[in-house]
Amino acid sequence: MNLIQWISRQAEYKPAWLLLFLSAAGLLSAALYFQHVNGLQPCVMCIYQRTAVIGILLSGLLVVIVNHGLTRMLAFAGWAVSSVWGFMIAREQYDIIHSTSLFASCEIVPNFPSFMPLYDWLPAIFEAKGDCLDDGWRVAGLGMPEWMMVIFGIYAAVFVIVFGCRLLDKKPF
Repeated sequence: MNLIQWISRQAEYKPAWLLLFLSAAGLLSAALYFQHVNGLQPCVMCIYQRTAVIGILLSGLLVVIVNHGLTRMLAFAGWAVSSVWGFMIAREQYDIIHSTSLFASCEIVPNFPSFMPLYDWLPAIFEAKGDCLDDGWRVAGLGMPEWMMVIFGIYAAVFVIVFGCRLLDKKPF
């Protein structure tokens, strides 16, 4: 068995999806810790990125609960969409923070569908009280949007590798 087949086969087993779930759960836990313990209030862009992390978390959880070809197909789609969308939102937040325009800003209230106002249902997780232009938190010279671009970039790269190996091994789901 070569490396491509080995990577491809890992997608058929729950531990690989559990790792995806646990990594996203760790990120969500860190976000809630920063918010509720450190007092870093999330902005709208942060809430959108948090939603993308939850999409990755749910993708992993789906296969952990029911490991079947259809659930893996849905999980792959959720993983891909969430990681790319999260990267795009993090990049947009980075651009807003580093913009020279006096009018650079983001929304005040998250723009969720009217049938699913998550900020009303779960305000402790989805309510945006912060300012998108606040870039006070930094680690190793990078702010929150830069770190989230790195994290979502890693999620997307791992997706491309795993799904690419599935296709090369002729086992898409």
